[in-house]
Amino acid sequence: MSRPQKAEKRDACTNFTELLSPKNKQQKHKDPHTWYDYLQSEKRAPGGPRDALGAYIENPESFSSNVIVYQNQNFVAIRDRYPKSTLHLLLLPRDLSKTRLHPFDAFDDPEFLENVRVEVKKIRALAAAELRRMYGKESAQEKRRYDALDVKFPPDELPSGRDWEKEVMCGIHSGPSMNHLHIHVMSVDRYSERMKSKKHYNSFSTPFFVDVDDFPLPQDDPRKYFKRQGYLQWDYICWRCERNFGNKFAEFKGHLEEEFNEWKRQ
Repeated sequence: MSRPQKAEKRDACTNFTELLSPKNKQQKHKDPHTWYDYLQSEKRAPGGPRDALGAYIENPESFSSNVIVYQNQNFVAIRDRYPKSTLHLLLLPRDLSKTRLHPFDAFDDPEFLENVRVEVKKIRALAAAELRRMYGKESAQEKRRYDALDVKFPPDELPSGRDWEKEVMCGIHSGPSMNHLHIHVMSVDRYSERMKSKKHYNSFSTPFFVDVDDFPLPQDDPRKYFKRQGYLQWDYICWRCERNFGNKFAEFKGHLEEEFNEWKRQ
């Protein structure tokens, strides 16, 4: 390769023009590779749809009971507007010093993280009870329990039945799509009309989704470099049987329905 010829002296007008060129604009904003870069990107600017969760935190009383699951001084629990499983809730902390932090930063506070864990335990139990209501009568593991309830004089202590809490996943996205801190609490089935893309599925089925119990994360945890890891571009891999569907979305969606029906009946 030949060496470039010595550049001629450029005047101030030329320098100014080059600074405004599309090439330089592209260089100015690098792809976010860490959670810090992600928060600093223009897409994370306050206002607009990405701030929509703020209204639930500030004034949950203005929303119907179909949306608000419960509220207390420190948290609001809501139904996700665009659920990616048959049961999908969001837990929203109300601590103003934490609500606009990335979870990687917010959960560095041990006291706050413990408060979140206590609340997650509470909402996980509520979600499990709802799953039992939704699918208990279809589940083979619940048969003895429902048979005991059907007799004239039910026993004082019912068979334990299916452990529905194990069917609930609770965690955050390493690259959240909304500005306010939120924890996803959802059934493991990933079966929903709102599941429409690889990004949707992989955001809940790869290390992009970080379980609350995994915190605090080590400083060098690869999930902090989610963009570099390319989690959202991974193949469609079934959460239940681990079959790889590559990029065949339509086929994969049909498979998810089959797995959902088998899952709820197990």
